[in-house]
Amino acid sequence: TANFLHGIPHFAISIALEREGLMVAGLVYDVIKDEMFVAEKGKGAFVNNRRLRVSARRDFTHMIVGTGVPHIGKPGHALYLKELGAVMARFQNVRRMGAAALDAAYVAAGRLDGFWERGLNSWDFAASAVIVREAGGLFSSLDGQTDIANARDVICGNEACERELRAALKAAA
Repeated sequence: TANFLHGIPHFAISIALEREGLMVAGLVYDVIKDEMFVAEKGKGAFVNNRRLRVSARRDFTHMIVGTGVPHIGKPGHALYLKELGAVMARFQNVRRMGAAALDAAYVAAGRLDGFWERGLNSWDFAASAVIVREAGGLFSSLDGQTDIANARDVICGNEACERELRAALKAAA
């Protein structure tokens, strides 16, 4: 929302379908680039009708990870700075683009290798969770729960990235 309000061309419309507490379909539409990321549980993930797969990178020094920074009025800045330091010490680089739904969709497309953010609401990531999982990635809460309906802190990536990213974040805590 902040990107949109400030005219920063990195924002999206995000819609998810939840059935019995599980996210079963998701759509993230990047209005500026006219990219529609879609997925339905068990049917794969696509961007503009092209199949998506998470990156196959296994070398952490070649991985780029996305994140979100706690904004003014939100707690957690000290923890975030520790986490950022731990992640920067292990990965090639970190990006903060400011649109969690779109950033996680980039994980599904292999543009980012992983992503983490704390203090989100379900509408920030529910659609992307389906898209990442259907693209072959892992998406869960930072406390390890795969049921994300009530999560606030999330992590996703290809298997190697998610494992190493989770370890870096745990080491920072």
